[in-house]
Amino acid sequence: MATAGHAIRGSRVGAGPMGEQERGEVAPRTAVSYWCLNGHETRPSFAAVEDIEPPEHWDCPRCGFPAGQDRSNPPAPLRNEPYKTHLAYVKERRSEDEGAALLEEALETLRAKRSGLRQAS
Repeated sequence: MATAGHAIRGSRVGAGPMGEQERGEVAPRTAVSYWCLNGHETRPSFAAVEDIEPPEHWDCPRCGFPAGQDRSNPPAPLRNEPYKTHLAYVKERRSEDEGAALLEEALETLRAKRSGLRQAS
């Protein structure tokens, strides 16, 4: 079956004879090298604007460590704090005696509610 020339084959959205002209000019770019503690180099590119400096640090896409622009002195990895439970945070704020007093107060309130329910029934 022959087509009447209407079929568009091997095409994608945005493709066409105009190409870059259709989208406008590309802004001037500058590539900046960053090195992590493992020696990985990353070269992201940034728009070349006079008033704006590229960031001092960049995350290494290979190992996740922070990377800096000084190859001989890369930044140290960030120290991760271990996960703390709610109880651990409470223990930081309260002493054992304060915790025992709060627990006793809460138990007294609960006992009072329960005894009130038993008397009402």
